[in-house]
This record gives sequence, structure tokens and C-alpha cells, in this order.
Amino acid sequence: MNMNVFWGILIPFIGTTLGAACVFFMKKSLVGNVQRALTGFAAGVMVAASVWSLLIPAIEQAADMGKWSFVPAVVGFWCGVLFLLALDHIIPHLHVNSDEAEGPKSKLQRTTMLVLAVTLHNIPEGMAVGVVYAGYMTGSAKITLMGALALSLGIAIQNFPEGAIISMPLRAEGAKKSKAFTYGILSGIVEPIGAVLTIMAASLVVPVLPYLLSFAAGAMLYVVVEELIPEMCEGEHSNIGTIFFAVGFSVMMMLDVALG
Repeated sequence: MNMNVFWGILIPFIGTTLGAACVFFMKKSLVGNVQRALTGFAAGVMVAASVWSLLIPAIEQAADMGKWSFVPAVVGFWCGVLFLLALDHIIPHLHVNSDEAEGPKSKLQRTTMLVLAVTLHNIPEGMAVGVVYAGYMTGSAKITLMGALALSLGIAIQNFPEGAIISMPLRAEGAKKSKAFTYGILSGIVEPIGAVLTIMAASLVVPVLPYLLSFAAGAMLYVVVEELIPEMCEGEHSNIGTIFFAVGFSVMMMLDVALG
């Protein structure tokens, strides 16, 4: 694995770590509007990444199928949605600002289930980065290093608020700063692990790359609709989440077009 790929798969995790580190510099938990803004921004980045970095490339790489070139994108997309739906039902987890856990009944601590909730939606992000870099390394998928870097940077940008969103509430619930920071890091460790595993299987990945790209897109969009959009809209009525959704979408779109 060359250094470009190494740093490419590590960049999103660095974003999570920096966000989690906010617990050392901020004395209070995130106020409602700030949390809604950060969640909206993360949702916007994920939607734009799903379209420009994953779905469109998946369709382009299936161009030899002619008018049926949408098939891999649709099949992969639905597999990704159903995969996250299944994880939602078999893994106990608790969303931020929620009192009722999802998934099977469990005796896990509240903090553990909060981390599991964030970890769940980091899985498709790690897969997305791994798939894109696997395509780049093989040189046969028309994926450039800068295009892969654009996805890494976009996910890192949206991981920063995610890191803060998981560590700050844990601190507010009484966890020590070091413990809240550690949990924030752990929530994002699945991304580089998933990316490395995908890259290790690069030779197997390329033949089905369009399906895997759209699989990651479906999983990411499931997270956006099922979790992030409700969180950015909850509480007192405010347009702040919607505005920052548009900001995040624009930032990711510009990164992908400019670098890709």
C-alpha cells in the first residue's frame, strides 16, 4: 500500500478524532441549533458524496451495458439499503437525544449503544473509501487519485461534527473527558478498518465495482434519511439544519468536481 492510499484511508478517521477532541476545549454540550447545523452539514456531505463519488461513477463504469447501465447502480443501491436495515434490527444502538434504544433488547450501557449508533453509519463510509481506493489501485476503473482524495476529504469534513456529536453528549452525561474522547475515536475506527479490508480484496472488488460503489451509496443514504435528517429537524422549529445541509452538499459537490 503506497503512502497516498495510506493517508487517503486515514484522513476520514483523522476528521473523527479532531471532532471528538472538541470535548477537551468546550465546557458545555452542544446547544440545539449547533447540533442541528452540524448534523445537517454531515447529511449534505453524505448525500453529495453518494451521488457524485459513488452512484454516477457506478453508472459510468457500466456504460457498456447501454440502456441497462443503471442496473448495477439500482441493484447495489438496494443491497446497501437492505444491509443497513438489517444491521439496524440486529445491533442494539441508541441515537443521540433519544431515550429509546433500537434493535434487540440489550443490557449494554447507554454510552456503548450511543457509540454503536454512530459506528453503524460509519460502516458504509469506510466501505466507500475502500472501494474507491481499490478501484484506483487497480488502474482499471477510471478512478483517479484526486477523485478518491475528494471522497476522503468530504467524509473527513463531515466526520468532524460527527466526532463532536458523539463525544460532547457523553461528556454531558457525566463521562470523563478522556473517556468521551476515546468513545468518539472508537466510533470512527471502523472506517479505516473497513477501507483496508476492501483494498486487500481489490482484485475481487474491481469486477463488481459498480455494484459496490452503489452499495455504499445506498447504505449512506439510508443513514441520512433514517437518522441524520430526523435529528437535524427535531426540537424547536428551525431552518438551520436545512441550510447547513445545503452547505454540506455544496462543499462535497465542489470537492468532487474540482478534484475528480
